[in-house]
Amino acid sequence: MKILILNGPNLNLLGKREPGIYGNSSFDDYLPKLRAKYPNAEIAYFQSNVEGEMINKMQEVGFTYDGIVLNAGAYTHTSVALHDCIRSLKCAVIEVHISNVHQREEFRHRSMISSACKGVICGFGLDSYRLAVDYLVNNVGI
Repeated sequence: MKILILNGPNLNLLGKREPGIYGNSSFDDYLPKLRAKYPNAEIAYFQSNVEGEMINKMQEVGFTYDGIVLNAGAYTHTSVALHDCIRSLKCAVIEVHISNVHQREEFRHRSMISSACKGVICGFGLDSYRLAVDYLVNNVGI
């Protein structure tokens, strides 16, 4: 099973950016633990602050991988282009958010990508990624 975790803008700053919201761990610290929990899954990782690079990566893997775990960051609330890309892919895409976006600013309550995704997980910190990977592993393959 092949899964891509794709993080969008500013998520390269996890562990430094607003730790009260996003926690104190970097994604680089978290990823080995996630990979160890799912040894039968090949978990690739990509982060970009650029919307077009995210689309290119999804198109690159979206027809050969089993799933994508996508935290689109702020693009969640603005990107019709990401929505259209997700709808074009063969694999399942799970939208994740570290924080509970519904407890935050009003503009974060609307996702432009949710309707194109298989499901949405938010509010469980970095564990949101594990929950998404667990779904893919138990419902898509292996």
